[in-house]
Amino acid sequence: MKLNELGDNPGARTNRKRIGRGEGSGTGKTGGRGQKGQKSRSGVAIKGYEGGQMPIYRRLPKRGFTNIFRKKFVEMTTGRLQKAIDSGKVDAKADITVESLVAVGIVRRAKDGIRLLVNGDLSAKVNITVAGASKGAIAAVEKAGGKVTVIEPKPAASADKSSDA
Repeated sequence: MKLNELGDNPGARTNRKRIGRGEGSGTGKTGGRGQKGQKSRSGVAIKGYEGGQMPIYRRLPKRGFTNIFRKKFVEMTTGRLQKAIDSGKVDAKADITVESLVAVGIVRRAKDGIRLLVNGDLSAKVNITVAGASKGAIAAVEKAGGKVTVIEPKPAASADKSSDA
């Protein structure tokens, strides 16, 4: 291979399509937009418009609601915790907290806290502090001789300040 033989893959660099430059160019006259109508003009945004017919998002009934104050927990399983202990990332003798799990990279970010779920075996005796834990996870940790401390999840970013008014 020589420097003068280097080049892009075939088709990697193509010329810009120059529209509206005469009928002989192939994209002249209407500029590739067909003929007439709203979509052939500039500044068109008609997503969901059904030509005067009642749109489907208005015809269908609305159900339920989305709670914007919902807490978002990061799920961590007992099997994943045991795997981290076996690999030496987590010290089973020390207390395991949310901060320590984030620091060693088992959990990327804590969001509103970590919820411990049972999936896989846990054989190490651990003391773990989390924002939530399933009954099965608590039973698995206690069976191994450990202890689960469930703390209150951290408050939401926009705490309600009008509670004492």
